[in-house]
Amino acid sequence: MSVAGLGRLSRTVTKLRPAQAGQRVRLRAQRAALERGMPLAARWLLAGPDPASPAGWPAGFTPLDALLWRDERTGQELRTGKLTLLGASRVIAADGADGAGRWAGADWQAADEPLLWRFHLHYWDWAWALASEPRASEPRASEPRASEPGASEPGASEPPGTDARTVFDAIWRSWRAAVAPGGGPAWHPYPASLRAWSFCGIYRDLVQGGPSEAAFAASLSAHAGFLRRNLETDVGGNHLIKNMKALIGLAVFFGDDALLGGTLRRLRRQIAIQVLPDGGHYERAPAYHCQVLGDLIDIAELLRLAGHGTPAGLPEAIAAMRRWLGRVLSPRGEVPLLNDGFPVPAELLAALAPGPVPDGQLHLLPGTGLARATAGGWHVLADFGPPCPRDLPAHAHADTLGCVVHLDAVPLLIDTGTSSYEPGPVRAYQRSTAAHNTVELDDGDSTEVWGAFRAGRRARVRAASAVAADGTVTIEAAHDGYRNLPGRPVHHRRWSVDPREMRVDDTVSGRGRHRVTVHWHLAPGTVGRLVKRGAVISTAAGDVGVTVYASSELTVEAGTAQVSTGFGQTVAAPVLVCRLYTELPVRISTVWRSIS
Repeated sequence: MSVAGLGRLSRTVTKLRPAQAGQRVRLRAQRAALERGMPLAARWLLAGPDPASPAGWPAGFTPLDALLWRDERTGQELRTGKLTLLGASRVIAADGADGAGRWAGADWQAADEPLLWRFHLHYWDWAWALASEPRASEPRASEPRASEPGASEPGASEPPGTDARTVFDAIWRSWRAAVAPGGGPAWHPYPASLRAWSFCGIYRDLVQGGPSEAAFAASLSAHAGFLRRNLETDVGGNHLIKNMKALIGLAVFFGDDALLGGTLRRLRRQIAIQVLPDGGHYERAPAYHCQVLGDLIDIAELLRLAGHGTPAGLPEAIAAMRRWLGRVLSPRGEVPLLNDGFPVPAELLAALAPGPVPDGQLHLLPGTGLARATAGGWHVLADFGPPCPRDLPAHAHADTLGCVVHLDAVPLLIDTGTSSYEPGPVRAYQRSTAAHNTVELDDGDSTEVWGAFRAGRRARVRAASAVAADGTVTIEAAHDGYRNLPGRPVHHRRWSVDPREMRVDDTVSGRGRHRVTVHWHLAPGTVGRLVKRGAVISTAAGDVGVTVYASSELTVEAGTAQVSTGFGQTVAAPVLVCRLYTELPVRISTVWRSIS
């Protein structure tokens, strides 16, 4: 490794808690023991509750995951050996008979697929599509009942081997034969957690009373043993919440009060760490905020219906997270794509029940570092928070002092979002300062993001303030993310929003000559036309004039950039780029005004 690489690594590692490194070593050693087939290690690491007589989940409980898979298409695809995940369809079981028979030779390694797709393959949340189908003995809504003219015999609506329970049994047997416990992507703690939760939920509809019931329960017991000894305390964050959610689901499923009590104590400690005083999740990625909120809602409802009551602090955390979510939604009711962001399905968002937005021009979320400003048709979400928790950089972007802007509920300035977790140029760009509506110095990043999920030097925000007075909202803050550069530059930004216009004043202090670039990422579908000292932007809300002033000679250029519309999916969108090469200090003011 080069000297520069060693320096970057040291700046990353020194921010971690000492226990994280020790836990990482322990978890890797345990996985190696399982992958090498060490019988004594496997017996201990996979030892879980007694699988002989599981209690199951209460009949009235339907987790939020099930809402996203209530479609007939997935069930139909599974009968042909195909699965669509993250927008990409792949044939997993290509050979054999139709229906259940073809799964005998399924390719569960999917070695040619990206790691994230393989993780989703082993989540098994897609099996909810089969669980939502009526049993073969139950008439579908469009079918006549047995007592009605034209009714067929029970089960006649499905050809042999294609009813949901038979198809699921064949798929699960195929998976069990191909995937050894503890090995490969399937047995990373995160996929194992989602799979264990899904298996607990679909047991009643797809497994109970069937030929694989005993083996299935034994597999779930092994999941409980594995997760209990492989909690992702080396990572923390939403991963650890997902681990504990799975263990709570398994504890209820097996009626294991000791496992339940211990996990709930851990959960209470994590809620105190991960839910900030303003209700935001501490990873500061709204999409992951939604995931954690959904997990806590599921946990609370499962415990309530199972007769275990509600743990102290859980209802308050859920209420605070709902209020926070309501305050950051766009005027269209969409989740902003800050940090690692991806579209949150409307069905899930509705089930999360975001809180209402209170009246007023300014809503401040100081723990997270967000401010929502409205004036006239302007809606601005300004980001002045730290990029990530000190010990968890996985979802951080170098976007400090960026913003997302709507005009008359139409997107104007957008976050480019996240379309890949694979290391490489796409991931590097989407985490970079250049991919966000903020100031870049010397073609570098305000936070030293690297790899797929690492960050070394971090932007440190200071002097943050926000005030609404006389119809104008003013938000300002500064950061020292470029302190590594000669002259130790500091970026200061002020947003001023009133019914007539939005003005953004950027000042870069310090010394020396530097390349200063301001990027403005426009929403897909907008059209930009350069004019003297700025541009005219045509949107569905009308034309917007952009005028740029600077204390030094400046050029304004029009370009395009890729914007994520989901994992593995991007579209081209316009971007305005303002460039200077000048001695510091320098000031750039960008004024946005509706002209239609």
